[in-house]
Amino acid sequence: MLIAGATVVVAGYGWCGRGLAVRAKGMGANVIVTEVDPVKAIEAAMDGYQVMSMAKAAPLGDLFITLTGNLNVVRLEHIKKMKDGVVLANSGHFNAEIDIPSLEKASSSTKVLRPNVVEYKVGKKRICLLAEGRLVNLSAAEGHPAMVMDMSFANQALSAEYVVRHHDKLEHQVYNVPEDIDREIARLKLKSMGITIDRLTPEQKKYLASWEMGT
Repeated sequence: MLIAGATVVVAGYGWCGRGLAVRAKGMGANVIVTEVDPVKAIEAAMDGYQVMSMAKAAPLGDLFITLTGNLNVVRLEHIKKMKDGVVLANSGHFNAEIDIPSLEKASSSTKVLRPNVVEYKVGKKRICLLAEGRLVNLSAAEGHPAMVMDMSFANQALSAEYVVRHHDKLEHQVYNVPEDIDREIARLKLKSMGITIDRLTPEQKKYLASWEMGT
């Protein structure tokens, strides 16, 4: 599929959605972002993307990729508005972001076009679903490179260690990864890549901690 000139609809503008949107844009796509969070939506708009509801994006997109972590983001009501030959994929969660049961129920026939590509006939339209709606970057590709997963696994390992060390002070709830852990992993990763960054001078630290100077 030629991405240049195509309209790519990115559902969700979290970290995964941002990465996908900027890479699709770099390949020459016209990128539309759909969101439910007004802050993320305004960030997408300020990053230069068209932002609209999925209902409005449905008839415009050539390729739809969901990255929300939610379910039924692309529903039958949207699919019925889509172009003939549209491609649907998910890269954000389990195979629940696209309402596949409703798609299967509405289709008169299915055909495997090639590995990981199934064509559903809905009315007179052909709807192509990639990798059964599962995470397409894992199911239909080779997953993440080691130099990305090392940071992810480091976060998991150090977070588990943090829970073991501080469990007596933690409540039964979900916690964000402590900032110190993120910073240490970033520092080590930069070092492994041979990248050096600046450090604050004592004068700068004092300035940032103060309020006397400035307008």
